[in-house]
Amino acid sequence: MLSTSARLLLLLSLLADRPSWTCEELAERLEVTGRTVRRDIARLRELGYGVESDPGPWGGYGLGSGDRIPPLALDDEEALAIAVALREAALGGDLGGDQAALSALLKLGRLLPAAVARRLGEMDAALAYAPGSEEGRLAAGMLLELASACRGGERCRLSYRDRSGRATVREVDPYRLVRAAGRWYFVARDVARGEWRTFRADRVRRIEPCGRPADPVEGPDPVRLVAESRAAGRYPVHAVVRLPVPMERALLLVPPSVGAHRPDGPDATVVEIGGPDADGLAGYLLGLDTPLRVLAPDAVRTAFLERVRSLLAENGEQGPP
Repeated sequence: MLSTSARLLLLLSLLADRPSWTCEELAERLEVTGRTVRRDIARLRELGYGVESDPGPWGGYGLGSGDRIPPLALDDEEALAIAVALREAALGGDLGGDQAALSALLKLGRLLPAAVARRLGEMDAALAYAPGSEEGRLAAGMLLELASACRGGERCRLSYRDRSGRATVREVDPYRLVRAAGRWYFVARDVARGEWRTFRADRVRRIEPCGRPADPVEGPDPVRLVAESRAAGRYPVHAVVRLPVPMERALLLVPPSVGAHRPDGPDATVVEIGGPDADGLAGYLLGLDTPLRVLAPDAVRTAFLERVRSLLAENGEQGPP
């Protein structure tokens, strides 16, 4: 059975193919009941499509003349890419609900070449979507507000709720929006702390201009800042290590998604790495296959030395004192 979005796309395609269809004909083509056809027609009208109906036993459904639009100038791959992205947004609920994405998807469906529309229908029939979690969903309106704040160059008052549910209100200088690991992150400078921070956009409750310009401070690399913030907040245990290699080499050894880096002179880098426990971190550090010094904490340093002693003992050598 086709999903609702695919069925609505196919219904629109049928209505555009010829001037009139009876309810029975549409039900047969869609492999649904007449009641489902009438419900889908009502949904199309809610989305703004002028579906007209003729009364009487021989009457049928057809698109109004104003709804016939010339084909969109996209090649097959471009049209398919846009349609797949819209379907993902509609069914995945990334923006809190499927109404806007589904509406755009339906409008695009009427402009697609027949071959592309058919491929979309075939793909939709082969896919199954598990219901997603409500947690982490972001309203499209909030995303637009945050984007406008980033462009405005004005200090804002941000109402935010953290992972523990604690509500705070702070003044920020908006900077960038970053999409990472299926979520949107808002990068801004916390005015009171004088620090660049990342905020999960779905936890922003309100953002309002303060009427004052933002400080003209050069911002960081927003993608790296989000990656480092995610790495720092993901694990309960963190180790600080010094690698005797330049920053560029350290980023290859420990990706930004795993650790937060800072240069320690031209030839060394200090990296903070998170892990599930001290022993797991020790194993990861050994796997880097490079000289390093564990600066903190003692638990990770001890676990690291124990692993080194064990390896030396297995190879018939006495471990370090």
